[in-house]
Amino acid sequence: AVSSFLSVTDLFCGAGGSSLGMHHASDDVEIVLALNHWDLAVESHNANFPNTAHEVVDVSATDPRRYRSTNVLWASPECTNHTLAKGKARKHQAQPGLFDKPIIDPAEERSRATMFDVPRFAEYHDYDVVIVENVVDVRFWRMYDAWVQAMHLLGYDDKEVYFNSMF
Repeated sequence: AVSSFLSVTDLFCGAGGSSLGMHHASDDVEIVLALNHWDLAVESHNANFPNTAHEVVDVSATDPRRYRSTNVLWASPECTNHTLAKGKARKHQAQPGLFDKPIIDPAEERSRATMFDVPRFAEYHDYDVVIVENVVDVRFWRMYDAWVQAMHLLGYDDKEVYFNSMF
């Protein structure tokens, strides 16, 4: 009998909640690679998945060619600067005054740009499936439509699913 399984890359893996969910969903899921910039998160992920290849790395600054391909990419790009829960209004909703200079926070821009690491990895690895988890407010990000278009250009279809974990 031939055993088949889905191999998964967990990009921006955090402490491993998404990996645990995939692992519990099916015995046919193998978390092959987990990447995150925070060493404590990777340490926690490694405690749950000791057979997974782990790397503490700035995903935006790493080359996707360094890693082996898998069937599935699960990505959880940073959501902090997309959510209204941070307490700031969306920048593109309020019209600045005629003589106001826009205030650009480079850290916020870099945080939002982690979304583009998904098509960057998908372009090289040509995953069978790409799943991106983020906050609902990411849809209001100014570059969201360009991001979706990038995924379409790589041959991926999209389906947005919203889940409110309060209920």
